[in-house]
Amino acid sequence: MGAVHGVVLDTDERWQIVDRERASLADLLEGLSPEEWETPTRCGDWRVRDVAAHLTIAARFTYRAVVRDFVRSRGNFDRMIHDSAVREAALPVAEIVANLRSTIGSRRLAPTTSPREPLLDILVHGQDIALALGRRREMPTTAARDAADRAWTMRVPPRPWPLPKARLVATDIQWTRGEGEEVRCPIAGLLLLLTGRPEAAREWCELVGVEGPV
Repeated sequence: MGAVHGVVLDTDERWQIVDRERASLADLLEGLSPEEWETPTRCGDWRVRDVAAHLTIAARFTYRAVVRDFVRSRGNFDRMIHDSAVREAALPVAEIVANLRSTIGSRRLAPTTSPREPLLDILVHGQDIALALGRRREMPTTAARDAADRAWTMRVPPRPWPLPKARLVATDIQWTRGEGEEVRCPIAGLLLLLTGRPEAAREWCELVGVEGPV
């Protein structure tokens, strides 16, 4: 079954949301304790500092640097992303925050990506960080819907997680996708499901006081 569409974000609106999300996440990071920076997340083996560092890369690295890292990873896209984040995460935390703030206003994209990927990245990884710390981080519904659409259709870059085999129905905005047993949840929780984070989806729902994926 196809989506039930509402207002579609244009490119300028996407970038404006990305800028606001980058700024608010930098504010959150700036207040963390040394121990919180080392907190494990549900994003593979990444700590908070690794996720934060990853979010600074696409808008700062040149095309030449990306090619260099791709060669260094022997053509493995996932390894390139992982290793570049871990390397940047070795920087002092104040520098990581400064690097994130420096991306506000940037419109630079990683190769093969569109303006929809930075929005997807900042929304989902912002939750990776916040949930690892037990923090509540709101997600704009129209932005979450746009990111959910992108997660559903993503082919390039390759999607590293399978799509849920279910009919997904957002309870707070007009949006449906898929076929099968119905799963109802606010769109932010569905976005976390779509990006391979079922536990994070449940945690997010508990923190914001809404019904989880059912």
